Amino acid sequence: MPTQVNIYDAKTNLSKLIDRVLAGEQVVIARAGRPVVDLVAHTGSPIVLGGLKNQIHFDQDEFDAADSEIRRMFDVAGERDAPA
Repeated sequence: MPTQVNIYDAKTNLSKLIDRVLAGEQVVIARAGRPVVDLVAHTGSPIVLGGLKNQIHFDQDEFDAADSEIRRMFDVAGERDAPA
């Protein structure tokens, strides 16, 4: 059976209530004796590596062209910023 606390007690003892929830206890916050909110631990999502494998395609020639364009931009900036 879950532990029920009123809003004032929840505000006053929030750290302790969080510890209790993390330990597996169920805590319900009530207003005027009526349950309003369940205090639950965040479980997080598992990290999935490679989820987009073989779903993203690119043209290597486009990347190579962009590399040379970016290199050219840096060369021009380097000439402009070089001390005289």
